[in-house]
Amino acid sequence: MLRALAVDDERPSLEELLYLLSADPRIGSVEGAGDATEALRRINRALESGPHGPEAIDVVFLDINMPGLDGLDLARLLTGFAKPPLVVFVTAHEDFAVQAFDLKAVDYVLKPVRKERLAEAVRRAAERLDAAPRIPVHEPDPDHIPVELGGVTRFVAVDDITHVEAQGDYARLHTDRGSHLVRIPLSTLEERWRSRGFVRIHRRHLVALRHVGELRLDAGTVSVLVGGEELQVSRRHTRELRDLLMRRP
Repeated sequence: MLRALAVDDERPSLEELLYLLSADPRIGSVEGAGDATEALRRINRALESGPHGPEAIDVVFLDINMPGLDGLDLARLLTGFAKPPLVVFVTAHEDFAVQAFDLKAVDYVLKPVRKERLAEAVRRAAERLDAAPRIPVHEPDPDHIPVELGGVTRFVAVDDITHVEAQGDYARLHTDRGSHLVRIPLSTLEERWRSRGFVRIHRRHLVALRHVGELRLDAGTVSVLVGGEELQVSRRHTRELRDLLMRRP
């Protein structure tokens, strides 16, 4: 299943392209971008996510004639990346085909786009991906989580994490030696680490039961002492937390 990005500055053309691509059973997901600059930002996020990440893109269906950065400019920029997505040009202009294939384009589809012709471009992209050398997929280490620190990737032991704090789409991991920001939602870590003794105590906090030192009740307000910090426990999580703390070894 291909993950696609369609790029066109003309809204009707973009919507038609998105409709046709979403109807193809070989397309697993498709997003749209209204210009090459927006597309470049989206592709950068995909490359940061990695080929197996949640934001990965396999193929870009790219218009050529766009204001500012045009489709050929974007394709040239992509050739500078180590593992760029495939490119299929979708354009009303016949004159750029030679330049397009010099840039290693998978296909060159002329507007108005016919369903059968676009399906052929999708087939070619799928075959190109199937023919690419396979990169071994390694399962993530369940005992450690990678964090970026000054351009260096370090691996923090999950058992050293005292609690986790939500910060938008990110999460801050707290340990006795400091904290680290990772681009993972708190809800994802809650599900992933439930079996390791992490429990939600608030919409913003996840705590490791092994690191909870005290459970405090003050004027109807419940809090826990964990990792040297006092964290508030929301009313809806209080009973579950008390039961879990009473049952822990």
